[in-house]
Amino acid sequence: MANWLAIWETSRVLGQAFREQRECVRDVHRLAAELVRTPEDVPVGFRVGLGPLPEAALTVRKNLFSTLFLSVYHLLDVPPERRLLFGKLNQLFRIWVTGADNLLDAEDKVVLPLQLPGEARTMREVVAIMAGDRILNELLWDATAAGTITQEQARQLSARTLQSLLGSAGQEASEERGVTDRPPPEEVLFTIHRLKTGMLFHIPFVGPDVTGEGLTPRAAELRAALLDFGLGCQLLDDVRDLAIDLRDRRHNYLLSVLRWQVPKAYAELTGRAPAGLADRLYREFPAVAQETARRGYGMMREAMATLSRQGLALRQDDPARIAKAMFQVLDLEDMAEVADG
Repeated sequence: MANWLAIWETSRVLGQAFREQRECVRDVHRLAAELVRTPEDVPVGFRVGLGPLPEAALTVRKNLFSTLFLSVYHLLDVPPERRLLFGKLNQLFRIWVTGADNLLDAEDKVVLPLQLPGEARTMREVVAIMAGDRILNELLWDATAAGTITQEQARQLSARTLQSLLGSAGQEASEERGVTDRPPPEEVLFTIHRLKTGMLFHIPFVGPDVTGEGLTPRAAELRAALLDFGLGCQLLDDVRDLAIDLRDRRHNYLLSVLRWQVPKAYAELTGRAPAGLADRLYREFPAVAQETARRGYGMMREAMATLSRQGLALRQDDPARIAKAMFQVLDLEDMAEVADG
C-alpha cells in the first residue's frame, strides 16, 4: 500500500477526504451501537449486540473507494455538512451490498462487527441489513432537523438509496441459478458489468443528484470516470476469479473472451471437474489474461487522470501509480507487470 499512502500524503483533497471518511465510519458505528441493543428480558445467551470498531476498519486499504467518493464531493463543492451525510450514506451502501454479497456468495466480509450467538453467518447479515435501514432513518431525520437537507430531499434519498441498487440486484438475480451461455466480451463489460459493478460506482451520486450538485457537466464527467474505474477493477476481478466464476457459472469477461476467441480452450476448460480448477486458473491463459488485465489497468489509469484534471490535482505519475496499486488491492499482484508494458 506504499503507493497509496504516498499519494495520500501529497494530495490535499484525498487527505481531507480520508479524514472525513474515518469520521463517517465512526459515526455509523456509533449509531449502530445505539440501535442494536437486545431488550433486557432476553436471556444472555440469545442477545445480539455490536462489538468495538476494529482499527483495521479505519485504514486506507479498507476505505479506498469510499475516500475516492468523498473526494469527488470536494470537487463538486458539496458543503461540508452534506458531504459528511453523503459519506455516511455511502457507508450504509457498504453494509447493504456487503450483506447481500455475503448471503449470496457465502462470503464473510464484515462492515458492522455484530455479535450474535453461535456462528450465525446468515442471521448476522440479516441484522446488518436491517440495522442499516434504521441508521438511514436516523441520519435523514438528523439532517432534516439541522437544515442540511429538506424534508422532500430526505424522502427522495430514502427512496433512491433503494432504487439505485435495483439494477445491480436484477443483474445478480439473473445469475442466481447460473448462466447457461457466455455473451460476447463487450456485452459482459458494458452491459452486465455496468450493472453488476459499475452501478455501484454511481451510488455516490445518489445524494448530490437529489440536492443538485450532481446535475452539472462536471459531475457527468466525474460520474463517467468513476464508472470506468469500477469497470477496470471488475476486469481485474474477472482475471482473479476465473476459476470461481467458471465453477459457479457466473458472468466473467475473461471467460467470454475464451468462449468467443479461443473456443477450443474454452470447451476443454468447461469439461473439467471442479476439483481440477486451480485457484490461479488465469495463469493457464497468459495472453488473454494479460490483455484483460492491461485493459482494466488502462481504464483505471485514465479514470484517475480525469479526476486529476477535474481538481484532484495529482502528480503526473500518480494516476498510473494508483491504477497499478489496485493489482495488490485486488490480489492480482503477479499480473502487475502489465502496467509496465
